[in-house]
Amino acid sequence: MLRDRIITALIALPLVVVLTLFASTGIFFTATLVLVVLAVLEALYVFRPQADVALKGLVLGGGLGIYTSACWYPSLFAQVFSIAFLLLGTFYLLRFKDIVLVINDCAVVLLVWAYVPVLFSYTVLLHALPNGHELVFMVLLMTMLCDTSAYFAGTRWGKHRLYPAVSPKKSIEGAVGGICGAVFAALVSKWIYVPEFSFFTALGFGIVIGVFAQVGDLFESLLKRSAQIKDSGQLLPGHGGMLDRLDSLLFTFPLAYLYVKLVL
Repeated sequence: MLRDRIITALIALPLVVVLTLFASTGIFFTATLVLVVLAVLEALYVFRPQADVALKGLVLGGGLGIYTSACWYPSLFAQVFSIAFLLLGTFYLLRFKDIVLVINDCAVVLLVWAYVPVLFSYTVLLHALPNGHELVFMVLLMTMLCDTSAYFAGTRWGKHRLYPAVSPKKSIEGAVGGICGAVFAALVSKWIYVPEFSFFTALGFGIVIGVFAQVGDLFESLLKRSAQIKDSGQLLPGHGGMLDRLDSLLFTFPLAYLYVKLVL
């Protein structure tokens, strides 16, 4: 599995670098739109595996509308989300199969919309800021190095379980290693890409991302355990599904955007 993870990363990394650092925000948005489509469909598979074509179409269409408005028209986001909710209510009025399950199904759809398109829209919002290309790359680097450092630190020194009910293999030692990896990436990125960050700003950035990258990973693990599945899909060899690869980023990008807006 480690070999598959490395091969997949080596293939994807050049594309990620080009899109993040050199592409316009419009092209970057288009590329992320593909990721959102895949992640929304996977999330619906995890939370509502028996969803039919009509429900998938509603969730995907609403999700894309929510994502587009959140990225490009934030002032209209509340209205677009409201319209999506009205369509959802109408959909279940017209074609519910079991009235007892309506509340659960509506909650699942809202969770999918909030979890993927809303949270992931902060990638584009961050990319559009001054130095946004570099900031997005910095967050990606911190998140990836956090994941890698946590894996190797946990493999080498892990003895105390972090959260066995959700992820039995994760350890406290691995979590500390992950935070250290994110901090290292933040300090290196500050030196290369964002010299306007002070040492302590970069340090705090690394700690925040290092902590919440792992919170995002644990949250997705919690959802998968609730759904009684191991991976959200098999799209990425060694990594599982698209949602498995984005789980940490769904938590780190909103916090990164907020952090940057507050400190700069």
